Amino acid sequence: MERRSLGKGIGALIMDHQPEEGQEKIIRLKIAQVRPNPFQPREDFDTQSLEELTQSIREKGIIQPILVRRKGDAYELIAGERRLRAATQLNLSEIPAIVKDVTDEDSLELALIENIQRQNLNPIEEARAFEYLMNKFNLTQEKVSAILGKSRVSIANTLRLLKLPQEVQDEMKKGRISFAHGRTLLEVEDANQQRRLAQEIILKGLSLAELEILVKKYRPKSHKQSMRQSSRDPLVAVLEEQLQQALATKVRIAKRKKRGHILIEFYSDEDMHRIVSKIGGTRA
Repeated sequence: MERRSLGKGIGALIMDHQPEEGQEKIIRLKIAQVRPNPFQPREDFDTQSLEELTQSIREKGIIQPILVRRKGDAYELIAGERRLRAATQLNLSEIPAIVKDVTDEDSLELALIENIQRQNLNPIEEARAFEYLMNKFNLTQEKVSAILGKSRVSIANTLRLLKLPQEVQDEMKKGRISFAHGRTLLEVEDANQQRRLAQEIILKGLSLAELEILVKKYRPKSHKQSMRQSSRDPLVAVLEEQLQQALATKVRIAKRKKRGHILIEFYSDEDMHRIVSKIGGTRA
């Protein structure tokens, strides 16, 4: 089924021109009629940012309408959670809104698009939203990639963050550990070492380069050996790069004289089946 304009962002759905007959119109809804979005991917709302928005609305009003869908006698929010919260704080009785007839899947997609394109989700919220979207609607990483306009590798790398210990994920949600730092921590297999390194990132303000130096100490010996083997043989490095591009995942080749092995990483069962299908020449 054609995805309409979901991958183009929230602006494509709201329309910048006056609606023609039969299209969505901006109406005013009583705030009491609007229910929260159960598919809202964002878990944390920055207090200062929300206060700034509240002040802006107090002075200038609500410029952009929220997006809702009808649910019985009420309306369910699709996009515009911060605007709705700010309006509620100001004790406004009404709010401008556009009503759309969408499915649960579309509602989550729209909420994701708005938050991701406005960079309001932290990496863990984004990962959980991807995971929920895949599990709830039985979507592959490729389909999520097409819907959101993000590369499949980016989707896979973000999902991998959910393998980190909960304490590390919490620090990422607070913004004290970056996405790049979190991804580097995944190269360490031991969860306790990941926790210790995470604390060093926070306490010492480690740069990504400094973290990578520390992480090398905890990499499995065989992994370091294969890295050394790859660096010795330029042909091996070229073959690794070709395989990584073809399979869209990390590949390592360890070569000893005429023998060796190829290590291909996958990050989920779905990812494993995708890679096997590519190697076997069948469709995923």
